[in-house]
Amino acid sequence: MSVIQDIKSLKIQGAKEIATASLRHLKKFSRIHGFGHEFDKECKKLLSARSTAVVLYNVINELRRDKRKETIDKLLAELDKATELIAATGQQLIKRGYHVHTHCHSSEALAVIKEAAKKKKFSVIADITMPRQQGIKTAKELAKIKNISVTLIEDNAATLAFTDPVIPKDDIIIVGCDAMRKEGVINKIGTYFLALAASESNIPFYVVGSKFKIDKRKKVKIEIRPPSEVYKKIRGVKIINPAFDITPWRYITGVVMEDGIKKPKDILAILR
Repeated sequence: MSVIQDIKSLKIQGAKEIATASLRHLKKFSRIHGFGHEFDKECKKLLSARSTAVVLYNVINELRRDKRKETIDKLLAELDKATELIAATGQQLIKRGYHVHTHCHSSEALAVIKEAAKKKKFSVIADITMPRQQGIKTAKELAKIKNISVTLIEDNAATLAFTDPVIPKDDIIIVGCDAMRKEGVINKIGTYFLALAASESNIPFYVVGSKFKIDKRKKVKIEIRPPSEVYKKIRGVKIINPAFDITPWRYITGVVMEDGIKKPKDILAILR
């Protein structure tokens, strides 16, 4: 399969991973085709593969301004460095014995959790994240990490982790994001519900994201994925399968970035 097909099929998933894979692909592509018209066409194809997440859009915009192999290498290095800095900053939010809740599969959120586990023991509750069950990937990845005990739950059971002894009560929720906009944070579908419930139960809700996730696009298109991911065709029934939702800033405690933990007002100031 091509990189574009891998992105569309979710074989490559996560905003940073999509951007990284695309940059590596463009580096190889440019060796053969150069940085001319064919290169521009390839950039457009990549951008159309997953339209909602902003990281790929931001790195390609920067690359278009300076079309060189060195620019690609610089962007790849910056993406990796951002994750490293975010992990070091965010790990302080997780205390020994905490129950940490996360949603979907985010390399940056997982970097924070893994960094914290180097010196602290705690547990992680991962939502299965329907309909593609990306939370299973999260659970399997974290189960290999020393000092972390992992519980996988069905999405609709998440609120039990706020109030009920059946599931250990959350101390903190840490999720990734695909874009940070004036309207709020775009992330995997189900994030908004989780943030609402966390707000009701006074549980801190943190988003993890690099500067590449600041989204100043005039409009954003919420990706609608194939109905078959939800259920097979039903006569007379329309199935809609949105991949993302938008969580308003009032439900977010803070954002872990490369240069510190920001308040929502700080991100809104950047966006303005």
